[in-house]
Amino acid sequence: MKFLCLGYLDSAKMDARPKEEIDDVMLQCQPHLEELYKSGQVIIDAGLASEAKSVRRVNGKVKVVDGPFIETKEIIGSAFLIEARDMEEAIQIASLHPSVQVGAGEQFGWGIEIRPIHYFERRG
Repeated sequence: MKFLCLGYLDSAKMDARPKEEIDDVMLQCQPHLEELYKSGQVIIDAGLASEAKSVRRVNGKVKVVDGPFIETKEIIGSAFLIEARDMEEAIQIASLHPSVQVGAGEQFGWGIEIRPIHYFERRG
């Protein structure tokens, strides 16, 4: 089964820190990412830019809206796709990610949301 993991952060908390501190914290992430990748269950891992657009149909027309779009102080900063037997194993794998391994992540509001992916096959 595949799971989409979304890494969240509080950009205001991170933006309030000096660049040197952020750079140091990001260096601390690398060994944890290597452990995550060594699990062999990461299909793809990507950091996301803060720029976003939403495309929706409104009153019969396609409308483009600037984002991000979640109604919270947190933003999505990364996404990764993993393979796991079930949610319990997905939690174990996602727990290797720097978001929950690096101590400074707590100050920056880092966290991970894990969602099972459901496939819809086209037939015919």
